Amino acid sequence: MTDAARILDLIRRSGFRTGPDWEAAHEIAQAHEGERPFDAAHALLHRIEGDAANAAYWDRRAGTDFGDPDPETEYVRLAAVLKT
Repeated sequence: MTDAARILDLIRRSGFRTGPDWEAAHEIAQAHEGERPFDAAHALLHRIEGDAANAAYWDRRAGTDFGDPDPETEYVRLAAVLKT
Protein backbone atom coordinates (compact mmCIF):
# COMPACT_ATOMS: atom_id res chain seq x y z
CA MET A 1 0.00 0.00 0.00
CA THR A 2 1.37 3.41 -0.92
CA ASP A 3 1.69 6.12 1.70
CA ALA A 4 -1.08 8.05 -0.08
CA ALA A 5 -3.46 5.09 0.18
CA ARG A 6 -2.35 4.40 3.76
CA ILE A 7 -2.96 7.97 4.96
CA LEU A 8 -6.42 7.99 3.38
CA ASP A 9 -7.24 4.64 4.98
CA LEU A 10 -6.05 5.81 8.40
CA ILE A 11 -8.01 9.07 8.24
CA ARG A 12 -11.17 7.18 7.28
CA ARG A 13 -10.58 4.53 9.97
CA SER A 14 -10.06 7.25 12.57
CA GLY A 15 -13.70 8.21 12.19
CA PHE A 16 -12.45 11.78 11.76
CA ARG A 17 -11.35 11.86 15.40
CA THR A 18 -7.96 11.95 17.08
CA GLY A 19 -6.59 8.66 18.34
CA PRO A 20 -4.14 5.95 17.21
CA ASP A 21 -5.17 6.02 13.54
CA TRP A 22 -5.03 9.82 13.52
CA GLU A 23 -1.55 9.66 15.07
CA ALA A 24 -0.34 7.18 12.44
CA ALA A 25 -1.74 9.36 9.63
CA HIS A 26 -0.05 12.40 11.16
CA GLU A 27 3.29 10.58 11.18
CA ILE A 28 2.91 9.83 7.46
CA ALA A 29 2.05 13.47 6.73
CA GLN A 30 5.13 14.60 8.67
CA ALA A 31 7.35 12.12 6.81
CA HIS A 32 6.24 13.70 3.53
CA GLU A 33 6.49 17.33 4.61
CA GLY A 34 6.90 19.57 1.59
CA GLU A 35 4.93 17.28 -0.72
CA ARG A 36 1.79 19.23 -1.52
CA PRO A 37 -0.77 16.39 -1.33
CA PHE A 38 0.57 15.28 2.05
CA ASP A 39 0.66 18.88 3.27
CA ALA A 40 -3.04 19.05 2.34
CA ALA A 41 -3.62 15.86 4.34
CA HIS A 42 -1.71 17.46 7.21
CA ALA A 43 -4.16 20.37 7.08
CA LEU A 44 -7.14 18.02 7.32
CA LEU A 45 -5.58 16.21 10.25
CA HIS A 46 -5.13 19.45 12.17
CA ARG A 47 -8.65 20.52 11.26
CA ILE A 48 -9.92 17.22 12.72
CA GLU A 49 -7.82 17.96 15.81
CA GLY A 50 -9.53 21.32 16.15
CA ASP A 51 -6.39 23.36 15.45
CA ALA A 52 -7.68 25.74 12.76
CA ALA A 53 -4.56 27.93 12.76
CA ASN A 54 -2.25 24.98 12.16
CA ALA A 55 -4.62 23.63 9.49
CA ALA A 56 -4.51 27.00 7.72
CA TYR A 57 -0.70 26.93 7.81
CA TRP A 58 -0.63 23.53 6.08
CA ASP A 59 -3.26 24.66 3.56
CA ARG A 60 -1.00 27.60 2.65
CA ARG A 61 1.99 25.26 2.28
CA ALA A 62 -0.04 22.90 0.08
CA GLY A 63 -1.58 25.71 -1.96
CA THR A 64 -4.99 24.27 -1.20
CA ASP A 65 -7.93 25.03 0.98
CA PHE A 66 -10.17 22.02 1.23
CA GLY A 67 -11.50 23.37 4.52
CA ASP A 68 -15.08 22.40 5.01
CA PRO A 69 -17.22 22.26 8.13
CA ASP A 70 -17.67 18.56 7.36
CA PRO A 71 -14.34 16.67 7.46
CA GLU A 72 -15.82 13.86 5.37
CA THR A 73 -16.40 16.30 2.49
CA GLU A 74 -12.84 17.56 2.82
CA TYR A 75 -11.66 13.95 2.87
CA VAL A 76 -13.34 13.28 -0.50
CA ARG A 77 -11.57 16.32 -2.00
CA LEU A 78 -8.25 15.22 -0.52
CA ALA A 79 -8.70 11.68 -1.83
CA ALA A 80 -9.05 13.03 -5.36
CA VAL A 81 -5.74 14.88 -5.01
CA LEU A 82 -3.85 11.98 -3.44
CA LYS A 83 -5.04 9.53 -6.08
CA THR A 84 -3.78 11.62 -8.99
